[in-house]
Amino acid sequence: MADSEQKSNTGNTLARDHAHLERKLQVIQDVASALGSTLDLDLLLNTIMEKTTAVLEADRSTLYLHDEERGEIWSKVTQGGEIQEIRLKIPAGIAGWVAKTGETVNIPDAYADDRFNRDVDKASGYRTRCMLTMPMVNTHGKVVGVVQVLNKSDDRVFGADDEELLRALTSQAAVSIENSKLYQSLVQQNAQLLETQQKLEQRMYELDLLFQIEQETLRAENLDDLLHRINAKAMELVSAHAASIVMVSEDGDELHFRAASGPKGTLMRTVRVPRGSGFAGWCIDHDEPIIVNDVTADNRHNQDVAEQVSYYPQAILCVPIRGDEGVLGGLELLDKTGGDGQFDDNDLKLASLIAGHAAKVIQLARAREVRLQEGRLAAVGQMLSGVLHDFKTPMTIAAGYAQLLPATDSDERRAEYSKHILKQFEVMDSMAREVLAFARGESQLLVRKVYLHAFFAEVKQHLSKEFEGKDIELVTNTPYQGLAFFDEGKMRRVIHNLATNASRAMPEGGTFTLRCDRPEPDKLRLSFADTGEGIPEDLEGRLFQLFATSGHAGGTGLGLAIVKKIVNDHGGKISYETSQGKGTLFTVTLPLDHPDLANQDADTIDLTDTNPALG
Repeated sequence: MADSEQKSNTGNTLARDHAHLERKLQVIQDVASALGSTLDLDLLLNTIMEKTTAVLEADRSTLYLHDEERGEIWSKVTQGGEIQEIRLKIPAGIAGWVAKTGETVNIPDAYADDRFNRDVDKASGYRTRCMLTMPMVNTHGKVVGVVQVLNKSDDRVFGADDEELLRALTSQAAVSIENSKLYQSLVQQNAQLLETQQKLEQRMYELDLLFQIEQETLRAENLDDLLHRINAKAMELVSAHAASIVMVSEDGDELHFRAASGPKGTLMRTVRVPRGSGFAGWCIDHDEPIIVNDVTADNRHNQDVAEQVSYYPQAILCVPIRGDEGVLGGLELLDKTGGDGQFDDNDLKLASLIAGHAAKVIQLARAREVRLQEGRLAAVGQMLSGVLHDFKTPMTIAAGYAQLLPATDSDERRAEYSKHILKQFEVMDSMAREVLAFARGESQLLVRKVYLHAFFAEVKQHLSKEFEGKDIELVTNTPYQGLAFFDEGKMRRVIHNLATNASRAMPEGGTFTLRCDRPEPDKLRLSFADTGEGIPEDLEGRLFQLFATSGHAGGTGLGLAIVKKIVNDHGGKISYETSQGKGTLFTVTLPLDHPDLANQDADTIDLTDTNPALG
């Protein structure tokens, strides 16, 4: 009977152990199945804790993850309490000690162990009795976290079989956590790559827009055309029904619609309003962009302008056009086309991008305009300076003959002196007209038969007055003194300008030689040589350009440009040879004959061209 009872008890024990083992295996399988069903870390950790608490018949459990960078462990999941997160510096507390050593700690009385951190219980009001704490180790033997199970049910303590079961669970949990972290890392990287791709696509889109606007800018002929093109492109890109660029007036008191596109664009460009008026005025004064998708409900709307142009917008977007020294104006877009008809933040970003580009080109255009105006003023000043300087010689000659008039009683002499005076006034008038014609790009040639002996006699008299008091010797060598065909006044201007340049090149005096010959039967050659300083190296290659000067007092850099133009207009050529410290030789070659005059009885032919290219 005893043997029978003993066998029965043994059988019952084995059955219970077997059932207990099956239950544990089933739990492990359930945990493995649950862990394999998700890669979401939060859901995974909650699953681990729920299964661990249940299978170990504990009151609660906490899973700590290892934060290597901060040297901490922190609880991701806490059950049964109000504390949502606990952070412990390693090796603080029993969990911190386990994280550092990688050893399992199973204590029946937590308060009897000096490593136990009682602050957590104090903060939560919970009383920890017994505790099983075990590291989670990955396949590389590295601690990735700590599982801590508290208070076995029915005042029991955790035994060896609990440790064995928890070890099996933590092994699976460590692998699952590592997989989840790897997955999340890949997801995060993919998200970053996607974000980077989206940013790159957005940047490429913006660059493409700027390229389109830049292309429109390059086609512009002036600032108004430039603004019109930018405005029209903005209306197209933002899909607006109308658009305008509103600029602040020079005095700062008014706003005017410098460019306008849309059904009332032409009329809008005539509108001027007080500064601060309307949505554009508010945007400019406050230096802030605005979107209003219900214009009638906003008191900033300027109803007068709407009635003036008979256009009543429903929605408006306006962004400031910011310059280096403040707001230059605003880009205004009216009535979104397509979709729900409302402007949004994407439209605002796009409009701001366009306004930024508009600000740059406006400032560049204004700076270029200022430079052009300054250049024109400088050119006018230099031109007037040259004219006034060139007037000195004929005025001196005229004054000399005027002084001789009272000293003679001869009517014949008086008539001769008066003729010379009038001649110098003709010379000055010719000079003035020549400069004006040059400035306008006109070619006014009055070619006539010229008897060279008389022409050079007059030139010699003129140059003698030019060199008077300058210790310059005038030498004329004219083997050919026959008939030629050219504009006498303009060729006199050529000789005068070359002589003036020679005079400046010989401040201490020297020799100026004028020669005229026929190198070929149909060519007339005029040579002008001085013994001056020579042409400076910095003028080489640009001697005949406008305002090319090397700093001589009284020089404007205009004379040689006029000389070249006159020679070119005659169908001739001009060249020079120079040597530093020895002097310069200019050579002018002209056609000797003119068929329209040589074969006819006429003495003069007008070859005026009022629209040539500048020589």
